[in-house]
Amino acid sequence: MKRSFLWLFIMVGLLACNEPTTTSEKKVEEMKTEDVASIIRNPVSASDIVDPDFVPKMTFEETTFDFGTVQAGDKVEYTFKFKNTGEVPLLINDARSTCGCTVPSFPKDYVKPGKSGEVKVVFDTKNLKGTQSKPITIVANTYPRDTELFIKGIVEGDDHKH
Repeated sequence: MKRSFLWLFIMVGLLACNEPTTTSEKKVEEMKTEDVASIIRNPVSASDIVDPDFVPKMTFEETTFDFGTVQAGDKVEYTFKFKNTGEVPLLINDARSTCGCTVPSFPKDYVKPGKSGEVKVVFDTKNLKGTQSKPITIVANTYPRDTELFIKGIVEGDDHKH
């Protein structure tokens, strides 16, 4: 009886060791939930070897919005639309601007391959005047990690009249 268990244990051990496939060799259909979660949690960095088949790609319809000329004190809102053109889920970790006058909001859940998402930006012109150009940096599990969007235009007048 002990010999039967020993042989069974050895056979199971040999069969378990016969799986040399790595995550980068798997097709998307074969990937397990924990593999996808690992990709999402670990954004690509410059020191990593990049497998282009397993990096999300964020493709924006446009990366710059020119709001033209507005009066000081106005709030300008614009929604940048994008599509995940990669083969794995996309996760935006952060979206920020260089000043508090520009506030972006972004989807908190992952965006599946082939699906679309939006980054909404609200630009408050209070206490601003003249030509304005504000960058919005999107940090995601893409390569490269950062994507920049811009909102620009001209602010005229005095916001004390509003």
